[in-house]
Amino acid sequence: MRFSTVALAPLLAVSTASSLPALTIDTDILAAKGFLNLATYQITQLFAGVKQTCTLANTAVRREWGTLSKAERKSYTDAVLCLMSKPARTDSKVVPGAKSRYDDFLYTHINQTLSIHGTANFLSWHRYFTWTYEQALRNECGYQGYQPYWNWGKWANDPANSPIFDGSDYSMSGNGVFQAHDCTQALPTQLNCVPPGAGGGCINSGPFKNSKVNLGPVSPTLSGVGLVPNNGTVYNPRCIRRDVSSWVSTRYASEKNTTDLITGYTTIDDFQTTMQGDFANGEYGVHTAGHFIAAGDPGGDIFTSPGDPVFWLHHGQIDRVWWIWQNQDIKNRQNAIGGTITLNNSPPSRDGTLDDIISLGVNAPDIKIRDLMSTTAGPFCYVYI
Repeated sequence: MRFSTVALAPLLAVSTASSLPALTIDTDILAAKGFLNLATYQITQLFAGVKQTCTLANTAVRREWGTLSKAERKSYTDAVLCLMSKPARTDSKVVPGAKSRYDDFLYTHINQTLSIHGTANFLSWHRYFTWTYEQALRNECGYQGYQPYWNWGKWANDPANSPIFDGSDYSMSGNGVFQAHDCTQALPTQLNCVPPGAGGGCINSGPFKNSKVNLGPVSPTLSGVGLVPNNGTVYNPRCIRRDVSSWVSTRYASEKNTTDLITGYTTIDDFQTTMQGDFANGEYGVHTAGHFIAAGDPGGDIFTSPGDPVFWLHHGQIDRVWWIWQNQDIKNRQNAIGGTITLNNSPPSRDGTLDDIISLGVNAPDIKIRDLMSTTAGPFCYVYI
């Protein structure tokens, strides 16, 4: 079959568009190396007589959003909508604004924000938080898959047209409608002005176009659209706003940003500080960058960011990057912990330890950090591909 140049023109336009996925070969090689190291480690543990209930033969596999079929993506977003429809478990006398099971997770993050960022427990807390959310989707809403992740570097050139934000029924919903707004105040540095993009208003496409955020904002960063902060407990239903930013993704969440993070830092202190953002030197880090690719409200608010469902795909990737880093040197990195128990050690506080307790309130049992350091031990049994 032959096609005329005219007929091929739309296809040619798509093939050269920046929305095509970027190569992530460097990170993929690191992930594959880490996976082989993990397999070798498990074999040596087996020969050493260490009992293993989770092996690479029975482990769950988390995959990138763009590799899922349309049916798999829809089953995920259907489960999220289900969680949004179920009644809250949070005490309404304490948090009258929590109306749904989804709000239970959102309030947990709001309530603990200042002790789970820039801290020794940042990575382990969010690993447990994301896994607990995955379990709620599976056990309470019938989801058959596992938590997907968003590989920022793969879609950094044009995130708004990626499978994550393209606004189709098989996306995580699209950009917000255009609404004139000021800079997004992302960081208290010389880089705190994320230039206004093509959004700023409510999302109006995809699975979450009619969804509401019930809590917050607590610390809004989207300026000029009339967001009034509150303490995060009152009932304040509003739409999900986004201002998807390639300005952020191309500068701070590219494939190179990710590979440099994994290969450039051998200590957990340097790794997690760089990942979260070296604010003193005006660097976003891939963690902060991921939140400000979506930006808007609640996504750009450090307290209420889980109110935007893309939060969970972002933190799937955060966990994946940590997993890759750990697996480059399992002996020395599996249980590596550093940092204190207050945000950026302000006010000054003691160092965190593996015996510190992680609590997710009504969502899960309390657990020690040491039981959260491996994705194939403790309550976990999953890997990434």
